[in-house]
Amino acid sequence: MKHTPEHSTPRNRLFILVAAAAVGLVVVGLTFGATSKLSVAPTNSTQPSLSGKSVEGEKLTANPGTWNGSAPISFQYQWLSCDATGANCKNIAGETDKTYTIQSSDVGNTVRVNVIAGNRDGSNTAQSDQTAKIAAATTTTTTTPAPSNNGCPSQTSGVVPVTDLSGAASLLISEFKSNPSTILGSTKTFTLRVRIGSTCGPFVSGAIVYVTAVPFNQFTIPAEAKTDSNGNVTLTFDRLSGYPATSKQTSLVFFIRARKDGENILAGISNRRLVSVPVNLNG
Repeated sequence: MKHTPEHSTPRNRLFILVAAAAVGLVVVGLTFGATSKLSVAPTNSTQPSLSGKSVEGEKLTANPGTWNGSAPISFQYQWLSCDATGANCKNIAGETDKTYTIQSSDVGNTVRVNVIAGNRDGSNTAQSDQTAKIAAATTTTTTTPAPSNNGCPSQTSGVVPVTDLSGAASLLISEFKSNPSTILGSTKTFTLRVRIGSTCGPFVSGAIVYVTAVPFNQFTIPAEAKTDSNGNVTLTFDRLSGYPATSKQTSLVFFIRARKDGENILAGISNRRLVSVPVNLNG
């Protein structure tokens, strides 16, 4: 009788197929495990830094440093006034851009910046070293009036209607304030008051404002609303299942957009800004 090789029997072929399927499941499991680890909140690996002269009237620029975490990562800034040794720092109200022009009140003190990095998985803050002690300016800077064709109205203070701005002028997200000032772990509802200014100087009434928390699904997104006669608008947010974004969340980041009715939201005098308010999940 002719002997059939063992490896060609139906039983062995079944064994080989089962083994191959098991290996495939292990590979898929490993791949899924590796992928699931990619979603992480930002962590700072290289400290933020400052560039510019430590002299009254000079402009400082913040470098956010290097951050690890899920892309994309966005940055926002809070400038701090500190004593001559870099201690006892306090937030400088309204100074949340990447650059800061040194004021006369800073002379004899130092300046730092807090960098808040945020992505869909959370946010974290890192602080720069202090500047050298700020020196007084040795010259006087004269401001030249803006040309009449810059899109600005003749009024340079107070509040103007958004219809008075056009061309090279731009809206600014000048002020923001949450109520309560710190979002707690138990917070169900809060409000955010936003004040819209302009590159022309005055605050702006009738500007359309849109605000959403980042990452999404933490709080509801209110409908766009127009600023009042003082340039203010107050929006209400209700908690959703995505809050908190992480168990270590320390701030709530907002995307704010201001625009003029009838213009493209990405063009015209529209403007956008990322801001944040503190979060205390133990509250």
